[in-house]
Amino acid sequence: MHPEFISFELFGKPVTIHFYGLLIALGATLGYFYAAKTAKRELGIESDVIQGLARWVIIAAFVGGKLFYYFESPAYYFGEPANMLKNFRTGFVFYGSLIFAIPTVIWYFRKHKLPFWPMMDLVAVTGCIVHVCGRMGCFFAGCCYGKPTDMPWGITFSDTLSQAKPLNTPLHPTQLYEIFLILSILVVLLMFKRHKRFEGQLFFLYIMMYAVGRSVTEIFRGDIRRGFIIENVLSHSQLISLILISLVGIFYYRFSKKQKPIVKQKP
Repeated sequence: MHPEFISFELFGKPVTIHFYGLLIALGATLGYFYAAKTAKRELGIESDVIQGLARWVIIAAFVGGKLFYYFESPAYYFGEPANMLKNFRTGFVFYGSLIFAIPTVIWYFRKHKLPFWPMMDLVAVTGCIVHVCGRMGCFFAGCCYGKPTDMPWGITFSDTLSQAKPLNTPLHPTQLYEIFLILSILVVLLMFKRHKRFEGQLFFLYIMMYAVGRSVTEIFRGDIRRGFIIENVLSHSQLISLILISLVGIFYYRFSKKQKPIVKQKP
């Protein structure tokens, strides 16, 4: 669990590549190739359209994730704007990225006249691929760390560059909890993909399952910077999760009743 992957000099200047950025880039690359291949095979959409979508989603996710991170400690960041540049390459809130990315993809789908709900199902699976790599980056960086624990699977961070606190103390590996959660969701989505009842089902399942799981993993989180609505009872992310579960649950029910079942074409 070391934040830095490699350090070297380039043209006489020190350069450091961090695991967090490296794994985010890996996730984006894997997600793009999956989305491009699947969109071409199943929807007849060319890769350049997916490439354009990927660019806009990356921008929206970066802005939203960073903005929500700043909102967790508004006095610290907005009171002294120079603090926004500290650890600029790390420190993102997934829900911020999600909330900014969704309207961005809606705009892009409409602009290019793409089939909306089939594309949202594709986004759900792609999102899992990118997200799990991002959480691996969190694990190496030490961010999103857990509370101290005496459980045998507790993880001890010792690198002074790690964001985990306190160092040299076994902590709940909440990053690994989320990785397991997201991989489980990915497996469920791929299973449902073969037998889904309506377009959009995978996207709705993705949001609801992650929101439920995130509400649970929040219980073990130790980074209090993320903030609470009710101190030590209800965090910001848990509130967002509850809202998403309620809203998406309603949409799921209505869509399952209104949309016609998908008819599988015989080969």
